[in-house]
Amino acid sequence: MGDKVLGRGLEALISQDLRESVSETERIKELDVGWIDPNPHQPRVHFDDEHLKELASSIKRNGVLQPVVVRRTGERYQLVIGERRLRAAKMAGRQTVPAIVRDVSVDASLKYALMENLQREDLNPIEEARGYRALKEEFGLTDKEISEILSKDRSTIANTLRLLKLPEQIIALIEGGKLTAGHARALLAIDGEGKQLDWAKRIVDKGLTVREVERGAQRSGRVKRRRRGRRIDPQVQALEERLEMRLGTRVRITPRGRGGVITMEYYSDEDLERILEDLGIDVEL
Repeated sequence: MGDKVLGRGLEALISQDLRESVSETERIKELDVGWIDPNPHQPRVHFDDEHLKELASSIKRNGVLQPVVVRRTGERYQLVIGERRLRAAKMAGRQTVPAIVRDVSVDASLKYALMENLQREDLNPIEEARGYRALKEEFGLTDKEISEILSKDRSTIANTLRLLKLPEQIIALIEGGKLTAGHARALLAIDGEGKQLDWAKRIVDKGLTVREVERGAQRSGRVKRRRRGRRIDPQVQALEERLEMRLGTRVRITPRGRGGVITMEYYSDEDLERILEDLGIDVEL
């Protein structure tokens, strides 16, 4: 992906690509909805029924105002961009939708589908995290490149990706809307899957706030990551735990005379960048 489109967002990327690849003779055409197959690489799993109904009502009144983008697959077409519009059009009883037929590869189809969805505000945190992961794994993009393309903070992308490290049961609760992204980040600071699951159950059963989870975990020692036998002042330990919650990584404070040393662990260059950005430091590695 060229540097010339980085940081300009999906709209600029697609409009530029269209200018370069669509001939002057091509026009938006009406395609039968039955000829259009879904994108098998669609990263979005959950579609809000109420939002779809609202869009369907709008389509009944005004038609489909923005064409979908499709690619040819033999005698049929495969959706590239416009999953919600296509679903809502079918819900509204439309037999056809306006479409632009694009000559794009499978990889490009996946890339556009991912980035279209990642610029929406109604993704759940896990769908967002999986979208970022796919951009990294499928196209080799870094957190920085993704942040520039989507105009999002790099630390936001890195923190969202970390949610995929949680147990599958907790991920399912997040997808189901029973846990927020804030709850999930608080759970990440807790050592051990069993303890994380215990706290997730408490959140669901008792309606705990994010701050209540942080405080309760600290009081019960859920976020301790200490070597055996290490003696530590309770006040220093409390500060370590607060820093761990804030930065999402292991922190150690070692007093030495009138001063001391603060040690923070990181697990990759991108993790280091995330921590530095959380501290308000912009560093190019």
